[in-house]
Amino acid sequence: FHSVSRRSFTQTPRAFSTTVKITYIEADGTEKIVDAEVGKNLMDVAHDNNVELEGACGGELACSTCHLIFEKEIYATLPEKEEEEDDMLDLAFEVTETSRLGCQILVRDDMEGMTVRIPDDGF
Repeated sequence: FHSVSRRSFTQTPRAFSTTVKITYIEADGTEKIVDAEVGKNLMDVAHDNNVELEGACGGELACSTCHLIFEKEIYATLPEKEEEEDDMLDLAFEVTETSRLGCQILVRDDMEGMTVRIPDDGF
């Protein structure tokens, strides 16, 4: 007969994930302070915390509904935009010089205390 070895798999408890506090200002002015997991994108963080940010394409860079407006100091530290993101932002409402798509921005440790604004999409 054959001996089958069984491997045991263990998962790292999620309770030890690093988080930072981020404030989302919704289109109606409501402020929501959330614990954002480092390494997760800002669209997913919003969805995990019932923040009113759409994200119709699920983060596939095929829409502009996760459009966020950043403070200038934070915007300057963000990774450079891909051409596809710029193309999608061309379709967004209320685009500013510090606009980015939330699905493209990953939470970092140095974002502790950051505020992002969700523009009014016209609806």
